[in-house]
Amino acid sequence: MKVEQIYTGCIAHAAYYLVSNGEAAVFDPLREVQPYIDRAKADGAKIKYVFETHFHADFVSGHLDLAKKTGAEIVFGPTAKPGFDALVAEDNQVFEVGDYKVKVIHTPGHTMESTTYLLIDENGEEHGIITGDTLFIGDVGRPDLAQHVIEDLTEDKLAGHLFDSLRNRIMPLPDHLIVYPNHGAGSACGKMMSKETTDTLGNQKKTNYALNPELTKEEFKKELLTGLTAPPGYFPKNVLMNIQGYESLDTVMERAMQALTPEGFEAAANETMALILDTRSDAEFSKGFIPNSINIGLDGNFAMWVGEMIPDIKQPILIVADEGREEEAATRLSRVGYDGTIGYLKGGFKAWKDAGRETDSAARITPQEFAVKFAEKPLVIDVRKKSEFDSQHVEGAVNIPLNEINKHLAEFPKDKPFTLHCAGGYRSMIAASILKARGWENFEDVIGGFGEILNTEVTTTDYVCPTTLL
Repeated sequence: MKVEQIYTGCIAHAAYYLVSNGEAAVFDPLREVQPYIDRAKADGAKIKYVFETHFHADFVSGHLDLAKKTGAEIVFGPTAKPGFDALVAEDNQVFEVGDYKVKVIHTPGHTMESTTYLLIDENGEEHGIITGDTLFIGDVGRPDLAQHVIEDLTEDKLAGHLFDSLRNRIMPLPDHLIVYPNHGAGSACGKMMSKETTDTLGNQKKTNYALNPELTKEEFKKELLTGLTAPPGYFPKNVLMNIQGYESLDTVMERAMQALTPEGFEAAANETMALILDTRSDAEFSKGFIPNSINIGLDGNFAMWVGEMIPDIKQPILIVADEGREEEAATRLSRVGYDGTIGYLKGGFKAWKDAGRETDSAARITPQEFAVKFAEKPLVIDVRKKSEFDSQHVEGAVNIPLNEINKHLAEFPKDKPFTLHCAGGYRSMIAASILKARGWENFEDVIGGFGEILNTEVTTTDYVCPTTLL
């Protein structure tokens, strides 16, 4: 059976492309749809269906643009109520794609419309299941997202539905089926997904905690709900975009790809109150940047941290990027619903600097310099997640997770110096840029973060890292 997983690592997302006898289908497409169109054209196939497993929270799906450009029909599972033309399938309904069949299996739990698609080959043999966020490799979808859109869909209710879906609709299926999930490790849609992106259902029955047949419903719910962290703030907004519709990506990108001179860039920032988003690496950003700009580097968990740190998805944005990466930045913003990009700085930060315009920088120290300073008992602020901090940290450090920084600004002193760090320097430079934009000057960031602090050979006996284990 010709089914291809198309995996996008930066948002840990898997779309699927199915082709048979001149017809194709795409499952859970990304916002940028041209690669699917090109693939079908190369195969001499027409895209017949766009199947959605559910209304996604962590990205904006490309279903509308793909349907408009190809004439494909959008298909959702039972109970879905999209705000646009789509086919809401019945449970057990079968669709034909060339010589293949796609069977709808309603599996509510992650969301109420969540649906698994059973793939059947040309010989009538069951091949695999495209599970969306119902079943991951090593995990299942979190049941606490829908409540942020529909208040009475509590996580307890959804966890109960998910238990029933897994026990009654998924686990009775044959062991040889290949599980094709919507996400892998790194996604916030689950809590402990495997790095593997496919597996057999039989192996998942043996290894996935959620498929343990010995668990009662109450035990399952307790296991599933324990340890869930708050979802990124942009999730409910992406759900609504996927339900209600959105602007064409072509329009979004046309607006975003306006190359601006330093003069035009400054004028646009002043006129629109746009956020200046600098997507360069933390190392480059620290050396020099446009005052008041926020650093979220493309070479990290860009989309997730944009979603965490920019609360309004309609916020006007101006991009500073390494030359040649401006389109990538705008595209990746649009994947998570940030469609307000109004242009980028032509020539990047160098053009700004060469034009003689005002710049700022962020102080950094090496781990070795940190070791020397540590003898003086400085205030150390660790911006890693609480779970990371609780596992191991510098003795005496204060934990303010990056995604909570705006609620705890009063805890960053202005009357005495302090040192920031995260695991590797990416998150602490985001924090540094936010603090700099809001007037803090009396701090420095540790290059390489906690990982390098641990690996540093320290000669002073007063240095007490490696850390205290909690």
